[in-house]
Amino acid sequence: MPSFDVVNQVDLQEVSNTVNNASKEIVQRYDFRGSNTQIEWDSKTGHIVVRTEDEMKMEAVQDILLTHAVRRKVDAGCLDFKDVEAAGGKTLQREVLIKQGIEQEIGKKIVKDVKDTKMKVQIQIQGDELRVSGKKRDDLQGVIRLLKGNDYGIPLQFVNMRD
Repeated sequence: MPSFDVVNQVDLQEVSNTVNNASKEIVQRYDFRGSNTQIEWDSKTGHIVVRTEDEMKMEAVQDILLTHAVRRKVDAGCLDFKDVEAAGGKTLQREVLIKQGIEQEIGKKIVKDVKDTKMKVQIQIQGDELRVSGKKRDDLQGVIRLLKGNDYGIPLQFVNMRD
């Protein structure tokens, strides 16, 4: 019976490369000369921490990060920019979380949307991913079209297609 998995996966090596490239650009840019701007990647927690002096530089760093993420084929929807906080002294700090996996409530919404279409497929939540199976490959492709057409707030990938 044909099946595939719906997942939200981010290549953490590409995120690390994104942070490194953005750090190099910040060192080279004229508008950041003499400023105390840093981008740090903590691979254990999966967070990016940005520290800088003012709000304008914080927005510029966000643009740089998004640009480099797109260049490295990291979906910008995976980057969750939190609020800017005071970090002590005259610096500001912002955490950027990496969204991975499909949360339970989003998974339930996807299951409901697929079942509402009355397609002849079965869909199951398996941890932080979904398994879709059906008798016809065309039905599975219809589910993929449906999910690509809807916005669930996270990027979805369709992997592990089997006949």
